[in-house]
Amino acid sequence: MPESSAAAGPGSTDDPDAPSAVVVPIAGAKAGRSAAPDVLADASATAAPTSLQVLRSLDSGPRGLLEEQAGERLARFGENTLPAWRPVSWPRRFLRSLRDPFTSVLLCLGLVSAAVASWGTACVTLVLVVVSCLLRSGEEHRADRSTAALRELVATTATVLRRAGPDAAPRARELPVGELVPGDVIRLGPGDLVPADVRLLRASGLTVHQSALTGESVPVAKHPVDTPSWLRATTGPGSSAGEGPFARPELCFQGSSVASGSGTAVVTATGAETGFAAAYDGSARRRETSAFDRSVHGISWTLIRFMLLTPPLVLMANAALRGRGLETLPFAVAVAVGLTPEMLPVIVTTALARGASLLARNHGVIVKRLPALHDLGAIDVLCVDKTGTLTQDRPVVESSLGVSGRSDAEALHWAAVNALWTLQLADLPAPDALDEAVLDAAEEWEERDEPLSAYEGIAALPFDPVRRLATAVVRRPGRLGFHTLVTKGAVESVLERCALDEAERIRLGELAARETAGGLRLIAVARAERPARPRAYSTSDERDLTFLGFVTLRDALTPSASDALAALDNRGIAVKVLTGDDPGTVARACRDLGLDPGEVMSAERIDALSDGKLAEAADRVTVFARCTPEHKARIVSALRTAGRTTGFLGDGVNDLPAMHAADVGICPRNAVDVARETADVVLAEKDLAAIDHAITAGRHSSGNIATYLRITLSSNLGNVIAMLAAGLMLPFLPMLPAQVLVQNLCFDVAQLAFAFDRPASEVLRWPTVLRPRDFLHFITGFGLLNATADLATFTVLAFALHGSATSGGQEAFHSGWFTENLLTQALVMLLLRTGGRVVGARNADGRIVGGHGGGPLRVAACGLAVVGLLLPLTPLGGLLGMSALPPLYYLLLATVLTLYAYALRAARTRYEQKWSPS
Repeated sequence: MPESSAAAGPGSTDDPDAPSAVVVPIAGAKAGRSAAPDVLADASATAAPTSLQVLRSLDSGPRGLLEEQAGERLARFGENTLPAWRPVSWPRRFLRSLRDPFTSVLLCLGLVSAAVASWGTACVTLVLVVVSCLLRSGEEHRADRSTAALRELVATTATVLRRAGPDAAPRARELPVGELVPGDVIRLGPGDLVPADVRLLRASGLTVHQSALTGESVPVAKHPVDTPSWLRATTGPGSSAGEGPFARPELCFQGSSVASGSGTAVVTATGAETGFAAAYDGSARRRETSAFDRSVHGISWTLIRFMLLTPPLVLMANAALRGRGLETLPFAVAVAVGLTPEMLPVIVTTALARGASLLARNHGVIVKRLPALHDLGAIDVLCVDKTGTLTQDRPVVESSLGVSGRSDAEALHWAAVNALWTLQLADLPAPDALDEAVLDAAEEWEERDEPLSAYEGIAALPFDPVRRLATAVVRRPGRLGFHTLVTKGAVESVLERCALDEAERIRLGELAARETAGGLRLIAVARAERPARPRAYSTSDERDLTFLGFVTLRDALTPSASDALAALDNRGIAVKVLTGDDPGTVARACRDLGLDPGEVMSAERIDALSDGKLAEAADRVTVFARCTPEHKARIVSALRTAGRTTGFLGDGVNDLPAMHAADVGICPRNAVDVARETADVVLAEKDLAAIDHAITAGRHSSGNIATYLRITLSSNLGNVIAMLAAGLMLPFLPMLPAQVLVQNLCFDVAQLAFAFDRPASEVLRWPTVLRPRDFLHFITGFGLLNATADLATFTVLAFALHGSATSGGQEAFHSGWFTENLLTQALVMLLLRTGGRVVGARNADGRIVGGHGGGPLRVAACGLAVVGLLLPLTPLGGLLGMSALPPLYYLLLATVLTLYAYALRAARTRYEQKWSPS
């Protein structure tokens, strides 16, 4: 079938219809930019230029550019490559890790310790800072390297028409897409990726996949439009009134791919000036604060206020009551460090890095930004597109309906005859997806006396986006002297070519509308008998047809989607479907997968809602249809406004705004380049089951971090309260700065076990949310209980040592309290973690969760107890100013610890009863 011509050569006479305002010579474009913004500055305006005007403004023609011209433009506009992120250097990545609030406070405390010559405290604190930053920056560097290995070019080569000289014939050459320049004339064929933004000059049956840009799962017909815009009807073909540039049939954009047909086009924009690159500009890269940032920063700043108040209070209290001056400053700094969960950055990074490493090794999931693993564990809403996630990007036949609307295989049989011989006779490179579905179904259902191979093909008129139908001419067995025309295509196009009265035409149209409303796509099928003739067949023969029926199709479901949706529901995650597809189609797919679509909200209703109303609707509605990229981003933002932690799974440029708006952006490995760069998490496949694995790993890490924070902070607060009270009651410092430092080191080593613990199944079933108010309640209650045990130990020490304030008595006091602190810490690790629940760990709906303590915690707690009992008896204890204790102390201490253990259990039970839902 001949291509439709669309452009004259540059040497033709001026077009009287061409307004001079749109003719912008390429020489007038700014240096470093392509001419596309000038040529197509108003893609949706009514004064859209014709193909001839575009060619003139680009100083090009249908025969392509001269090699010399192309070289000059390549030097001026640069290579046709997408702007990519520069790799972050190690020093910059390391310094960026210091932005963590606790890391920053630890750094300040280390510097203060160095300023007051408390070198031990300063060295250990600064070492913790360096280790934390190295762990975090190292893991992020590894994730960046893994992501860089996934990068693929949008297209590698393109067929370009170039000329060696003004009089030379154009020659088609395969060139790297990076060498394309505005004004180049390229050829497109099936399977080609569109290498730049282009304007069609000629086309034959061209359809293009734009799902990466618009989210549409169905290929879009493209054809040249050459009528001057002021002569076009606003509702006619090629009209762009009220439509975006992606709806214009004459424009194709980088990031799309050719599904069928062929075409010739002129390049209008390259590199950073394409719509593909514009969808990912610098402003879009600025993400909102994530769930991890909000939760950790809230807890961090609550504790930072305590820590900043502690040193002044210690100094003022000692100066007022004991007459001590700046000599207590090292002790005050040590007390502040004692309140600080200084291992938090290390444990957070270790827990997240371990989870990310296991995900990459076992499930092919790459976590590019470590905090995103925590965000994955916290999400309670997952937003997904339909195509490729819930459904595959291909249709399957649902049924074959006769004229009456009842099941009848006749329509499917003749649709398969049409598909088979159109493919063979029209010399198409590959069957359309609909044809593949029809042929597959015919092979499965075929029980006729006339198999497809029994027909002899005579001629074919392939699908045309204007006619919206295809016709095959065949000779049936036993029907010499006759040819059978078999036509299939869009319902309206086929019905208007059938010999039907108006009432029957209306009835069939209503039948088709009912099927379409149920989420199905329809192909109408008709045929006609004609006397055999040698003359060629044309589209004028597509008339007076006999209507046979409809073939209905639906989207093929992703095999693992149903089980994955059930698993996500069991984990307390609501799935929201945000798609550009038709409401009926997406609702049908959801019902088939067992996901109740409920009320389907379309883009028109979204536009009519205020942000507040949309937040209420987004929390209630499951399916949003006909969504643009802006709609998707607005819905995700509304969900976050409603207090939900959101993840968004996308793979195209149209998904970038929503990925930026979500707490976690997720994409598959085969997503477009910029989507992979934007995403926080990259999946091996676009599979909800892989997301379930990632969420499990995130909750595993989050549960361990929450356990560490609650246990450590409550114990630290109790120790600090007791230390402040003792400092005011005793004539000497209750613990020397070096002893505080060694005690903290012992705590820190033991607390590393939290990063390797295995939480119980309850933790993995629900999102674990780190709420500052919950932490404050928990650490206050259990911290006061811990301080009570410490003060009871003071009484024991006073009784066992007879209140001696001599040098030996001070050493024994320091030893006794050092031992008691480590033993109570070991008890807290065991009793608040084992035996049922992790006290205070709450999921998103308020339920307290937890589980059985693992081996690493038991080993760490036992090691801590052994160090507390034996260190004062070693030579190192003597160097630290500690001495052996009398046996009576150990007997009394055992009594205190036993009472403390019972009090911990009682407090834990009461806390669970208070915070558990009724």
